[in-house]
Amino acid sequence: MKALEKDGWRITDDPLYLKFGDRKLYVDLGAQNDTIGAEREDYKIAVEIKSFLSVSPVADMESAAGQYALYKRILALQQPDRPIYLAIPQRAYVNLFQNEFGELVRDTFSISLLIFDEEDETIIQWIP
Repeated sequence: MKALEKDGWRITDDPLYLKFGDRKLYVDLGAQNDTIGAEREDYKIAVEIKSFLSVSPVADMESAAGQYALYKRILALQQPDRPIYLAIPQRAYVNLFQNEFGELVRDTFSISLLIFDEEDETIIQWIP
């Protein structure tokens, strides 16, 4: 969250509440940047944060990709102007997403990434 704030984002929802049918879902964050959108007054995003700290990186990847895909679909129906990003620490990007398996998962689910430095709490890279 601090990385987003340092990057000029205002946290508007913590968590971002979604309702679909009789189910309630919560994306980790909703954020807004009043300066990024050149053609709009504001630019809103949803951010799902994953740490990838379990003993099974594959299970973490499956869980993250599944949640991301579900939230992305619901947001497309309910808030089509709010893209979702999967926020991951740099070590997860290097160890999990920069190999053949990670690329397959990212391509399959069309995952947009927000890569952050855990220690500095800064955003390193946005990958749409």
